Amino acid sequence: MPEGDTVWQAARRLHTALAGQRLTRSDLRVPRFATADLTGRTVLDVTPRGKHLLTRVEGGLTLHSHLRMEGSWKVYGPGERWRGGAAHQIRAILGTAERTAVGYRLPVLELLPTREEDRIVGHLGPDLLGPDWDPPIALRNLLTEPSRPLGEALLDQRNLAGVGNIFKSEICYLVRATPWLPIGELPVPERLVAAAKTALEANRTRPGGARRLYVYDRADRPCPRCRTPIRTAEQNGRPTYWCPVCQSGPSP
Repeated sequence: MPEGDTVWQAARRLHTALAGQRLTRSDLRVPRFATADLTGRTVLDVTPRGKHLLTRVEGGLTLHSHLRMEGSWKVYGPGERWRGGAAHQIRAILGTAERTAVGYRLPVLELLPTREEDRIVGHLGPDLLGPDWDPPIALRNLLTEPSRPLGEALLDQRNLAGVGNIFKSEICYLVRATPWLPIGELPVPERLVAAAKTALEANRTRPGGARRLYVYDRADRPCPRCRTPIRTAEQNGRPTYWCPVCQSGPSP
């Protein structure tokens, strides 16, 4: 599942390519919006909200997309070969005179009035990489269910927006607690939201493959702190990584 930093990077690429430009091509390849035509409209901005992408165009319309596990947006110049996937995987094409943005394998793609954006993102907690980031509100949200395991609470986008499975493990490592620790038992819980902010900010300008990671996908490799082999197990069906020495609390 894409993390908030990945979505932030995608939004920045799309905004740089499209914002302020008039669309010369529009092709939405989903049945519900196949006849919609945005040609001639100017793209106002592309904004990330948690793991959602909001492409706003003049006339009060927003193209909402969500990458989930496999989706991606690629930007191409004139005459550049499209390499993001097979033609049948293309779900959206937005073109200007200078750039073409192509959305591949997008599981969520919908066109809606901009005034109705809250219908799709209004439930989200404060965005770790957004202008609405508010640590006290994020902390209050997280502590609403004190018995909830730390890893589950971090993944709930209603608490704070932008944490995926990778950063779940990383944030728990930074606060030295296992993802199975009831969040209400976490000493100094304020450190949790600070660690979440630090982790995403440190990686938002790094390509996905160049993230600085401590435990995720490092099973049996030495912990960066104590050299104990990193362990892995599933939490709600997702691989989770932690150090059994540095991170206190229950484990599976």
